[in-house]
Amino acid sequence: MSLVVYLAAGLFGLSAVVLCRRPPRAVRDPLTVSTCVAIVLGSLVFVCSAPLTLAAVNDLTGIPNFGAPLTYGMLSAYSCSLLILLIHWRGGPPERVRRMVLRSIAAYVPLIAAIVVLFALGDARTERLTDLDTYYANTPYLCEMILLYLVGHSAATLATCVLCVKWSREVTGLLRTGLRLILAGSALDVVGFQLTKYTAVAARWTGHDLDVLSTQVAPPLASLGALLCSAGFVLPRLLPSALAQLRSLDDYRTLAPLWARIRFVSTAPKPPSGWWQLPRARLHWREVSIHDALLGLAPYFDDTVRERALAAARRAGRTPHDARIAAEAAMLADAARRAAAREDPLPTPSGYRLHATEVSGTSGLVELAQALVRPPAGTPVRGGTVRTSHG
Repeated sequence: MSLVVYLAAGLFGLSAVVLCRRPPRAVRDPLTVSTCVAIVLGSLVFVCSAPLTLAAVNDLTGIPNFGAPLTYGMLSAYSCSLLILLIHWRGGPPERVRRMVLRSIAAYVPLIAAIVVLFALGDARTERLTDLDTYYANTPYLCEMILLYLVGHSAATLATCVLCVKWSREVTGLLRTGLRLILAGSALDVVGFQLTKYTAVAARWTGHDLDVLSTQVAPPLASLGALLCSAGFVLPRLLPSALAQLRSLDDYRTLAPLWARIRFVSTAPKPPSGWWQLPRARLHWREVSIHDALLGLAPYFDDTVRERALAAARRAGRTPHDARIAAEAAMLADAARRAAAREDPLPTPSGYRLHATEVSGTSGLVELAQALVRPPAGTPVRGGTVRTSHG
């Protein structure tokens, strides 16, 4: 059971690490901070609730079952952080957001203090690492402690469900998807964790034994619910950035033929190397270096080559824009060939501006790179032939 819980904690905390791997300004954003705090607290809840951790905490403090109020207090703090996160996510006037955040803190701080006080008043001499909720369900003060942490967690979870349902009707796209994931995770927490805990404790009150619900059913379902909630919080914030990185990687690879053809001309400083460099950073360095190389090849641009290729592309039925790009690719290939052969530049500079230098971003360079590997206009396409040999 500890392995499952630790795995959930690791996956849960990993999303916080990924989310914090952002520019310093984004990390200081209240929404980012509240998201990371909620995810980290959720991860700590799983770590603290693992039987191995509970045993270690009990041994370290010398107090039997001291890990119980620690876990329950951490769970209550996590419940409060969920409410604060949703408040920041929903947004609104700063004063209203601040007031709601303070109200949430004011509600859960006394609850956490009450959990500690009730544990101190109760008699929990027998160490229970997996079934404390049911074992002490009829013990004075400890029974109230158990109910208090469950009610506090239920209140936050149900409030989360209600807010997600209302808000998902007002938004679309990734935000709605994220809210639905949070709703699914919260609903799974309500049914798979809280309801099973309540049932197992109530069974003890009536003299029955349904401890398996609390010890075997609740932990894995709680882990799955927390992971769904984590995905719901992180997905709308990270997926757009991840897709942008994928597009940058695709452009970076598409520019490879162009860069290979003209890299010998570039005088731009080499980019820092390392696997940790994100595709967007690599694409930026390649874009800067290619523009530097194009500037170095400008004295070799031959308008005659370009006009001849332009006419051939038009005869082949290409659109005006495609014909222009094909002609520029032919002129650039000719310029790179003569520059590599150390021929003298043209006596009269062309003065022609490539389309890639007139547009922002990498779209123009991508078109130029694709044109370099495309067959020249007017080149006949050869069909396959099959030869047969006669014996």
